[in-house]
Amino acid sequence: MTALSARTRAIAGSLAGLAIVAGATGVAAAQTAPAPAQAVAVRAPQAVVQTGVLSADAALKIADAVQKEAVKQGQRVTVVIVDRSGATRLVLKGDGAGPQTEESARRKAFTAVSFGKATSELAKGASGDGPTIADIPGTLFLGGGVPVASGGAPIAGIGVGGAPGGDIDEAIARAGLKAVAGKLG
Repeated sequence: MTALSARTRAIAGSLAGLAIVAGATGVAAAQTAPAPAQAVAVRAPQAVVQTGVLSADAALKIADAVQKEAVKQGQRVTVVIVDRSGATRLVLKGDGAGPQTEESARRKAFTAVSFGKATSELAKGASGDGPTIADIPGTLFLGGGVPVASGGAPIAGIGVGGAPGGDIDEAIARAGLKAVAGKLG
């Protein structure tokens, strides 16, 4: 009988050990699994961040479409495309465009990519008493600047200057954006 009791005790002890391991594993799994309300993943800080960049080919297509639209509308404009950091990627001064058009187009492109909105939309917040967004160096809040977005984030800015009104500059810039719209992701 003592042999049976020893054997029973060994089995009971083994089962108890398995129960403890299973319970601990279940608790650990429950602690590591996010609760439905905590579905947000916590990410470790990255040392390298990758961002989208408008290709040179896309910039050329935009500039070509801008100049074709300007000719169609009888306008003499300059188009400037800047990257996300505001660095100039392309300048194309159309035949007969005035000397002021390059700087105005560059500042419109810079403003559009900086704020991720068309410059005509931003003009509303550029006036008033005291400091405004118009006080930021390098910006220009006249129509004619449109952002280029990929994945919901601005990656470049298109600026057009030279038409007698910002609304015309912006329509011409949007024609350039339309030339690559299906390829931006």
